[in-house]
Amino acid sequence: MRAVVAVLLLVTATHAALWGLFQEKQSAPDYRGTLPSLSYAPFEPGHSVADLAADTEKVRADLRKLSTLARAVRLYSSTEGNELVPPIAAELGMKVTVGAWIDKDANRNSREIESAIDLARRNSNVIGIVVGNETVFRGEQIPIENLGSPPKPGLSPEEAARFREESARILREEAPRILREEAARLHDAELQPEDKRSEATKWAIAENNVHRLIRVIQGVKKSVNVPVTTGEIWNIWRDHPQLANSSDFIAAHVLPYWENFTDKQAVDQAVDRYNLLRDLFPGKRILIAEFGWPSQGYNLLNAEPGTFQQASVLRNFVTRADAIGMDYNIVEAIDQPWKFFEGGVGPYWGILNAAREPKFAWSGPVVDEAYWKLATIALLVGVLMSLPILRLTDATMMQSLMLSAAANGVGAWVATVFAYWTGHYFVFGSAFALMLGLILLVPLVLIAMARIEEIAAVAFGRNPRRLLVKGAAVAGGDVFPKVSIHVPAYFEPPEMLKQTLDAVARLDYPNFECVVIINNTPDPEFWQPIQDHCRALGERFKFINAEKVEGFKAGALRIAMERTAVDAEIVGIIDADYVVQPDWLKDLVPVFADPRVGLVQAPQDHRDGNRSLMHYIMNGEYAGFFDIGMVQRNEANAIIVHGTMCLIRRAAMDMAGGWNGDTICEDTDLGLAIIEHGWLTHYTNHRYGHGLLPDTYEAFKKQRHRWAYGGFQIVKKHWRRFLPGASRLSPDQRREFALGWLNWLGAESLGVLVAILNLIWVPIVAFADIAIPDKILTLPIIASFVVSLLHFVVLYRLRVPVKWGQMLGAMIAAMSVQWTVSRAVANGLITEHLAFARTSKGGFSLMSVEFQAFWEAVIGILLLVGAAVLVVTNNQKEVREIYVFAAVLVLESLPFLSAVAIAILENSRVNAFSFWRHAGVRTLELIGLRPVAMPTVVSSSQPVASEIHREAS
Repeated sequence: MRAVVAVLLLVTATHAALWGLFQEKQSAPDYRGTLPSLSYAPFEPGHSVADLAADTEKVRADLRKLSTLARAVRLYSSTEGNELVPPIAAELGMKVTVGAWIDKDANRNSREIESAIDLARRNSNVIGIVVGNETVFRGEQIPIENLGSPPKPGLSPEEAARFREESARILREEAPRILREEAARLHDAELQPEDKRSEATKWAIAENNVHRLIRVIQGVKKSVNVPVTTGEIWNIWRDHPQLANSSDFIAAHVLPYWENFTDKQAVDQAVDRYNLLRDLFPGKRILIAEFGWPSQGYNLLNAEPGTFQQASVLRNFVTRADAIGMDYNIVEAIDQPWKFFEGGVGPYWGILNAAREPKFAWSGPVVDEAYWKLATIALLVGVLMSLPILRLTDATMMQSLMLSAAANGVGAWVATVFAYWTGHYFVFGSAFALMLGLILLVPLVLIAMARIEEIAAVAFGRNPRRLLVKGAAVAGGDVFPKVSIHVPAYFEPPEMLKQTLDAVARLDYPNFECVVIINNTPDPEFWQPIQDHCRALGERFKFINAEKVEGFKAGALRIAMERTAVDAEIVGIIDADYVVQPDWLKDLVPVFADPRVGLVQAPQDHRDGNRSLMHYIMNGEYAGFFDIGMVQRNEANAIIVHGTMCLIRRAAMDMAGGWNGDTICEDTDLGLAIIEHGWLTHYTNHRYGHGLLPDTYEAFKKQRHRWAYGGFQIVKKHWRRFLPGASRLSPDQRREFALGWLNWLGAESLGVLVAILNLIWVPIVAFADIAIPDKILTLPIIASFVVSLLHFVVLYRLRVPVKWGQMLGAMIAAMSVQWTVSRAVANGLITEHLAFARTSKGGFSLMSVEFQAFWEAVIGILLLVGAAVLVVTNNQKEVREIYVFAAVLVLESLPFLSAVAIAILENSRVNAFSFWRHAGVRTLELIGLRPVAMPTVVSSSQPVASEIHREAS
């Protein structure tokens, strides 16, 4: 125990040291001055000033905060609450650049222009008007109705109305000329060579809008005494110089993030654009009207958002700008959570967050103030999740190390989730998506942790102690309690069943009987030969032919119990296809000398694994459960009873209520009931019997569907007995069964559910450019897949005696039933009972003409198409999260495509081993390692075909 505690402390200390090692610190120039200007939007678009007092107080609180940081603010609208800003700013000694929002709405444009003019006239602290914000860049053509002059100052309402009417009349007269000029520009663009036509047309459309915008600017200039301009990206000013000539100053937007520059290049790029505009327009005042960097969101090619990047870029920029005398405005003052439509970075351009708190310091090293809070969360979660290791019996140091490292890894992920939750803004849709993702990830993480625990136990833990080993001494070997062997059969091939009974007859055990119960099989061709064979085998063999039996297999076994000898203490169950070894009872019955033992289970195995390649990999897939999962569960006395090759103490069966037909997995149901009553169970992984594999892939899937559906029925039936005090289950037994169900039914169902939800999410990510799944949601899925892969490979290599090829095939077979198991769970949620489906065995089944993986093919192909769509649509942006999301879709397609691969394999030539033997021979012949077999030369003494023909005639 001390060694384990020491390991946990070591891992925790290492985890803390890693947080210290990876703490990021960056140096940047200190800035202790006051910023010239900040962009400020007090309300969301569409805001209506319904409560003037509340809105006024909100603006006053904001500006009081901003007055300590900047000398002025820039607005983007003059209505919807923005009109409150200038007078309040004047109270605090701040200047204001008023904005007039211009778009396609002529009425709103008129209101914006008139309000901007009015604010400039009424407030002496207004230092300029910016008419439109990236109007040309957005491609929103200004309505022709807005090209007239606004009313002159000092007019009465009647005079203003007459002025508007006159202005509209003049505009109607000028409109045909304006439209002809615009059409001429478009016509000239159409005449350009084909390789230049597209760019020429784009320029012509922008030029037309520039001319309209110039008329609006000129109209505003006539009405105010402050400088008037428009806000556009720097290249719009470069490409349309007449816009600069018509404006009082150039308000250029330089946003390096949107131009794919790195944070290290951002300042140089801004200074370069500033110098370019100065050279193009000498003597003109140049204002960098927007410069900034987002603190959260997704990369855009080389541009990486982040708090560190934002702090470094802005501190370097303002220092450089002040040094060269650049006039600038920082975008923006406060984060705007409503800007989710501007991609992942839209809400995060503020130097203050939405709570009006600074995101970074303007002096000293750039650090994450919340870093050690996150480290503490990670360490606490890691320690809490490591505590169960102390309950493990005889845990080794390496086992503890692996488990504690995994627990601390989960702690680091939880801290990352917390940082994401507290550092981002969510609209309802994104919050719902994140919460749904996290809810689905919690069981996925638990499943991954359970698999890591199993890897640690098998690879580094103690050897199994409760496993029954062939040849080990067992007390009670000189006592031979009577065993009643029950063989239920339903439309089973008679020759196959005869082999089973012959093997029972050869058992090296002196005191047993065999009860053969054929149920609901009226055709005498199936039961008559068995009845005759039982008579031939002697009085130990009892034959029952029961019709109209209810309760499926359980009903037949209840009838067998009624015909069981009264002195039989142990009941053995074997399926109709199982050929048992002679030493089955001799080796395992002595275990019942311990009166606490209620059940002994031997594994399933199969004697027809070489029928085809498909059967070969199926057999490998079955072996994993019996050599890995059952061995580990046996250590906690929590095995899953799987019917055949099972020995049950009659008293334990009676105490548990006997065979019950309310589930279609009656064997597992009875086994769990026996364990719930406190009986001990034992398991051996030695093969004491061999049955037959399902004939077809369809039969394989039907069997797995029955097991999964029956398992879900058992969960619904027994969950209350897992509550404290409801049964004699120990905590370890409760844990094993709960994790077992979660690991199988939960993992497969979650895999399908997450895959389908991700498919639905693809068009939102690819075309709406919002709510891209973050790494906190996608990377755990990839990590879980890697853990599952390692779990399969490591445990198979350590426990299952199969070759690499069969192991890889078994992995494909295991993945191929994901859709089948999830369907069974879905059926279990909406139904109480399904009919018992017999598994076709013995080679007598006809292969279905239907393709057995149709829906798997549909979903698998859709996932691959979705991944391709994400990659193609992401070419221009190269957002890493989208590539990671595409990779997740590819991984999620593998189980579905595995089913498709097996369904195709079943019907192909390569499924036959003879194909591979022939291919091997031909390969050796081609490379010269085997002589080519030549046809035998016919000797001259033998008649040729023509001579034979003449003799015959």
